[in-house]
Amino acid sequence: MKNRTIIVSTGLFLFIFLFIVYFRGHIWTVYSHIKGRKTIEQRLEEFGPVVHQRIISHFYNQNISYPPEKLVLVGLKKEKILELWASGTNGDFQLINKYGILAASGKAGPKLRQGDNQVPEGIYKISSLNPNSRFHLSLKLNYPNEFDRERAADENRDNLGGDIMIHGSNVSIGCLAIGNQAIEDLFVLAAETGIENIKVIISPVDFRKSDIPQIDELPEWTDSLYEKIKQELMMLQHPEF
Repeated sequence: MKNRTIIVSTGLFLFIFLFIVYFRGHIWTVYSHIKGRKTIEQRLEEFGPVVHQRIISHFYNQNISYPPEKLVLVGLKKEKILELWASGTNGDFQLINKYGILAASGKAGPKLRQGDNQVPEGIYKISSLNPNSRFHLSLKLNYPNEFDRERAADENRDNLGGDIMIHGSNVSIGCLAIGNQAIEDLFVLAAETGIENIKVIISPVDFRKSDIPQIDELPEWTDSLYEKIKQELMMLQHPEF
């Protein structure tokens, strides 16, 4: 009798486990609906059609199919501009659009620690999409990245901060706020392109037009970081530059 009970319990546990694994997406959708929260798929249904009307023609004008193969987002802190670049199958990047950065705290210079209110500078990836951001929608950066962590270890710095986003609205501390319509564009585009195919470059200035800024009290490694950023920007050329 005892063995039979164990077998039944084990079978029931296995059934529940497999049920959750197989139907986890549906379960989360129902849970989110009950809680009033939205999934990424629900946000795509909500914003996708109008976003497509706004942006797809920009890709076709550059002979790039939609969704594109790769994306690069370029945040220019001094110029307060976020550039959107995309490439097709030939690998050549074209400028698709520009969005105004409505808010970004801090000044030129990389983020070093939690609470310094700095927007990071460097080359990042999108680690996740948030369909329920306090600032409408958001794209989370993988700050601190490997470079940030290595420099912090060299200088015995810890508590580097995190939760750095590109998001909607027009207020921000340590993030890039680009307004609700612009983040709807980028959210849909990121989801449909795949976050693994997106690079984010954040620079103190546009190094295609300006020299490396002279900023007091920056770590010695900042010059080498800026040189890497400059090299990345120089590969993104447009007639207006």
